[in-house]
Amino acid sequence: MSGASAIDVIAIGNALVDVITHEDDDFLDEFGLAKGTMHLIDEARAQSLYDAMGPGIQVSGGAAANTAVGVASFGGSAHYVGKVTDDELGEVFGEHLRSTGVGYDTPALAAGPPTGRCLILVTPDAQRTMNTFLGASVVLGPEDVDNALIARGTILFLEGYLFDPPAAQEAFRVASRMAHAAGRRVALSLCDPFCVDRHRQAFRELVDEHVDVLFANESEICSLYEVDDFDEALHRVRGVCEIAALTRSERGSLIVTSDEVHVVGAVPVDRLVDTTGAGDLYAAGFLYGLSHGHDLPSCGRLGSLAAAEVISHVGARPATSLAEIAASDPPTGPGTAFATGR
Repeated sequence: MSGASAIDVIAIGNALVDVITHEDDDFLDEFGLAKGTMHLIDEARAQSLYDAMGPGIQVSGGAAANTAVGVASFGGSAHYVGKVTDDELGEVFGEHLRSTGVGYDTPALAAGPPTGRCLILVTPDAQRTMNTFLGASVVLGPEDVDNALIARGTILFLEGYLFDPPAAQEAFRVASRMAHAAGRRVALSLCDPFCVDRHRQAFRELVDEHVDVLFANESEICSLYEVDDFDEALHRVRGVCEIAALTRSERGSLIVTSDEVHVVGAVPVDRLVDTTGAGDLYAAGFLYGLSHGHDLPSCGRLGSLAAAEVISHVGARPATSLAEIAASDPPTGPGTAFATGR
């Protein structure tokens, strides 16, 4: 690595500014939005939604960026690769991300589409419905992937939301080959069942050929394998990649390897406020643990701790040091594991 220091996690994803506000179900119905999912929208739709939304908070976001921030909050090292434009929101994105301790130096576009943004509507049941104008993030391609940087990362983390543009798909494949050539692991989050529906075969090929660690919730993993039964999806993914971390909301997560399934409980919260970022922060805890040599149940426990923190307040980034939370609530045991056979 030519003397360069190692980085725990290098994340590639959509560089977006999140705008988060509270709305009721009638608002979702008015705009024809399916609760709890992500909708890709154009610039005009983004403007009309933004004009109709109530007051909210504005912060740099994007799923993989949230994960990178979570890794840094645990005390780990993280670097982010994502495209913005040299505009006001692009400046907000970069300054805010770097302020969290995450490295970020992807060159901004001088001209072209504006910096992307995600309009997040949180309903009273704490479900988040995301409306994403990708903007400049879709311009990211293989030329933005630096081999020397990728080789420094213990784990390369890929965000499924970025999988829509063909250039980004190729960037994922190029980066994965770079990581494996350097002896590194590659992780992928499926992010949303609608993303999987649009690009199922390409996702399957990516998982089969390039991915060592897969993150998915119940809907996403069932969509990937076109089954209605979660247990069947679990059976299908077992052995396809080294590790599959499958989250089940309040039922915790299952960590699947070719030989075992580890059952990790969810960490209870006093009050569920906003589920935005729960999967992103679960991945942060898991990847931090994995990059620091923890066993799989401990990785899952760290993921659960991080997810519990982020759903207890508005926003997709930690409001409390995850390192402090982990220090005060370490894993108490190996959890439950059972052999799956072959």
